[in-house]
Amino acid sequence: QVQLVESGGGKVQPGDSLRLSCSASQTTFTIHTSNWYREAPGKRRELVAGIAPDGRLHYANFVRGRFVISRDDINDILYLQMNNLQPEDTATYICNAGSGQISYWGQGTQVTVSS
Repeated sequence: QVQLVESGGGKVQPGDSLRLSCSASQTTFTIHTSNWYREAPGKRRELVAGIAPDGRLHYANFVRGRFVISRDDINDILYLQMNNLQPEDTATYICNAGSGQISYWGQGTQVTVSS
């Protein structure tokens, strides 16, 4: 069973940036489609961004060029660079990787954007 562990969350002010990281207990992000989801209180979990094993990227419309997903293939770490954060970005951000019926999830890291 692959373990995913997120880090990098915190409380920031509107307009600030954060970089989230997700590490895996074994080689994961180069062989599976890897995603960042987020879940806010009272809202459904939603896909933020994804990266395929071949490097193709996908972003949710609400990202609007503010977030960048990337991957360190040597150390097998998944990143999410988040810029110009806004209060509506407040959520738990969750790392996911999987293919077909295989799906691994992290516990999430909290991001709070507030003035």
